[in-house]
Amino acid sequence: MKRESLMKLILFAILSLFFTVSNTRAQSGPSNKGLDEKVKKFLVEHSHYWFDMNIPASDGQLLYDLIIKGNYKSALEIGTSTGHSGIWIAWAMSKTGGKLVTIEIDEERYKTALENFKKVGLSEFIDARLADAHTLVKELKGPFDFVFSDADKEWYKNYFVDLDPKLKVGGCFTAHNISDRGRGGYGGGGYGGPGAFLEYVRSLNNYETSVNNTGGGISISYKRAPR
Repeated sequence: MKRESLMKLILFAILSLFFTVSNTRAQSGPSNKGLDEKVKKFLVEHSHYWFDMNIPASDGQLLYDLIIKGNYKSALEIGTSTGHSGIWIAWAMSKTGGKLVTIEIDEERYKTALENFKKVGLSEFIDARLADAHTLVKELKGPFDFVFSDADKEWYKNYFVDLDPKLKVGGCFTAHNISDRGRGGYGGGGYGGPGAFLEYVRSLNNYETSVNNTGGGISISYKRAPR
């Protein structure tokens, strides 16, 4: 128990330091110290809980930082799972004055995510949808300035093609489980859905794409021009 308590204190200190730096980058939106403390406490207490197709905390920090840096206000997440990534995105939205639309196809994960969003105090910044993203993504009007794709990997390119017209110039499209290190694994060597997606988005002249290989691996594509 003593070791677990010490680890929680260390993680809380790391999160506090990270957001002391990151929060200074927010360009709009009121500061809410009470909400910040509630979210940080929730993340610390649930640090070993996110096993059901959720992202690691380092990727959550990256998504948060990208949103704060870009001052993004209209986010879309494909693949809610039980809500870990949505919490980081919505927390950033609470700083910029924005809102997140997140899509999950599995009803049990969707219900669990709703409970987590309520417990952490971020429900007002989230529009959670129980739906098949293959259909709903086509129907959403947008526009969006931030997208996080973390659903079925073989459909990554399809999601991107559907959302490209709805992504604002200056916006950012991110995708999880992407790697540009060698062959094998998600995105490696151009194989499979993530690899085909990465190859495609890197071929576009109006996008600037990089890959962050820490955590689960995230591609980061900035839309620099309409075409």
